[in-house]
Amino acid sequence: MLPEVKKSRRAWLSICLSVALGVCALPSLAANTLNICAGKTELPFSNDKKEGFENKIANVIGKALNMPVNYFWWTNPLVLQKDMEAGKCDVLIGTDPQDPRVLVTKPYYRSGYVFITRQDREIEVTSWDHPYLKQKNFRIGVMPDSPGKNMLLQINRFDDMFDYFTEIQNFQSTRNRYIHVEPSRLVNDVSNMHLHMAMLWAPEAARYVRSSEVPLKMVLVDDNAQKTNGEKIPMHYSVVMGVSKQHPELVDVLNRVIDAHGAEITSILKDEGIPLLSQ
Repeated sequence: MLPEVKKSRRAWLSICLSVALGVCALPSLAANTLNICAGKTELPFSNDKKEGFENKIANVIGKALNMPVNYFWWTNPLVLQKDMEAGKCDVLIGTDPQDPRVLVTKPYYRSGYVFITRQDREIEVTSWDHPYLKQKNFRIGVMPDSPGKNMLLQINRFDDMFDYFTEIQNFQSTRNRYIHVEPSRLVNDVSNMHLHMAMLWAPEAARYVRSSEVPLKMVLVDDNAQKTNGEKIPMHYSVVMGVSKQHPELVDVLNRVIDAHGAEITSILKDEGIPLLSQ
């Protein structure tokens, strides 16, 4: 190997990735490891059995770079930034473009929040301005600390759904702590008619909607939600990969993987049943 290539991982990866205008994989890279930060029990995204769709995307990246994938399984996202700073992991497969904890790649997909209902109830709602949602007897389930929670506050429905929030959080306070809520729980509560409707982030819901024994309907929420002061509450979001600030060279590496293997990644997302929007 040339002496100058040995000087830094960044230089070595840059030279590798410039070959053939794409991502190349040389045996020498196998000595390195792609260190992924992933939730231990965060299906459908990931788990320690590697059953999530983000685990599949991590495999695509590892193969593209000819690097073995090593996981750091987090259980509390509130301390993940410290874990990354400590060098426990380098890459988040999916995060928000404005995530302050990390450097970010280009977006590799875009999706939105969805309303989920039972097909046999024939509830036709696609927007937060629908009059159904303001009726006190119309039960809407949303995730804590989500755009749905913000919208319940805007339409004065938070107080009457507060008991449901405490129920899905197992009656624990979320103040300065992370309480994991299974998205499947909300989908099941629509199936068993405990809720009329749930609003979830499509990637977290699609698997459970598709596998439900009761036929369910999942429709993208119109991206026109607003606070009472006119401020927009987005319902559609782009997704990027997050990179440790300790390894900025990986941003360019991952961008090249996204360019070269975007079709393969998109296929995984479609197989999951995630509705995709134009970038």
